[in-house]
Amino acid sequence: MRVPMSSPSIGPAEQQAVAEVLATPVLSMGEQTTAFEEAVRHFSGAKHAISVNSGTAGLHLCVRAAGIGPGDLVLTTPFSFVSSSNVMLFEQAVPVFVDVDPRTGNLDPQVVAQAAADLSAGGAAAQRWLPRRSVQGGQLKAILAVDIFGQPADFTSIRQTADQYGLPLIEDSCEALGAEYRGQLAGRLGDMGVYAFYPNKQITTGEGGVIITDDDQAADFMRALRNQGRAPGDTWLQHTHLGYNYRITELSAALGRVQMGRLEELLRRREQVAAWYQARLQHQPGVELQYVAPDTTRMSWFVYAVRVAPGVDRDQLVQRLLEARIPSRPYFAPIHLQPFMIERFGYQAGDFPITEDLGNRGLAIPFSGVMTEEEVDIVCQELARALA
Repeated sequence: MRVPMSSPSIGPAEQQAVAEVLATPVLSMGEQTTAFEEAVRHFSGAKHAISVNSGTAGLHLCVRAAGIGPGDLVLTTPFSFVSSSNVMLFEQAVPVFVDVDPRTGNLDPQVVAQAAADLSAGGAAAQRWLPRRSVQGGQLKAILAVDIFGQPADFTSIRQTADQYGLPLIEDSCEALGAEYRGQLAGRLGDMGVYAFYPNKQITTGEGGVIITDDDQAADFMRALRNQGRAPGDTWLQHTHLGYNYRITELSAALGRVQMGRLEELLRRREQVAAWYQARLQHQPGVELQYVAPDTTRMSWFVYAVRVAPGVDRDQLVQRLLEARIPSRPYFAPIHLQPFMIERFGYQAGDFPITEDLGNRGLAIPFSGVMTEEEVDIVCQELARALA
């Protein structure tokens, strides 16, 4: 039996919703988009929900709304999907990386606090946080924290730092729809939050994302930017702002509307699959399981990522699993060691040792809400054989 890496949970209701859109002449910016946004707004309790065509687009609009521009410095993590840093580069800003908590993989709040203090002080203290090649004299402008693998970062401490230095706080919750931190919903822990709905996420729209915020001015600005910069009152060929085509389609929105109605069911299915893995792998030599912090009052399982023990050859393990028809993926490759980051900023191996260790040992194994217990058994059996 071949076990897929990931599969979305799509049923007749989703298929019917998309078919109904195809029977209309409205395929963009219609009632399905409005209904999807309302579903996310109701779920999150946010004042505004702004749908876009990807999580990356949502993060980019948050960067614009936060006023981040050329040379500005933004504290963020090197252990993430690359788009959380790319959105700063789009605006010629400088992502200033700080290393992460070795247990969760999320930003280490104590390191964030020290970096913010030093960058605000300037001089030699600030210099040690900056990449080898960067715009000199930049101002610390914001913090962008990421909820890795469906677990929120330590936002109490990070928020204290943001407030102390007057910094907007952007929450990349693209992997954490439905997660909770101290009883608070992920995505609501910063000034702006972003969810994403790629096919391997908790819900899917094929491609798509939603920004949530209580900030009226930022919401109006981001709505204009996603629609080619058209502000309220502009005609179709008038563009107040430099904007983008970041609109979600009606097809995607219809799919998302139905999926939001099933969200609790989908989250519980993922929790069940994760529990099956936990029970079977908790005593498996050669792997370490995902640490769930006490402040995480609900984990929203995005992927199931383990860490191979020191001394285990991960590449050889991946190959052995592949020979057994079990796909797996290293997760994540450190952002600062991506070729374009090395070329632009001069990063080197060893700059962020915790991130690099997690990147070298992380391994995502097959996971989705539609996996069966039999499939989990097969994966765990083959993983045990491969490790042996």
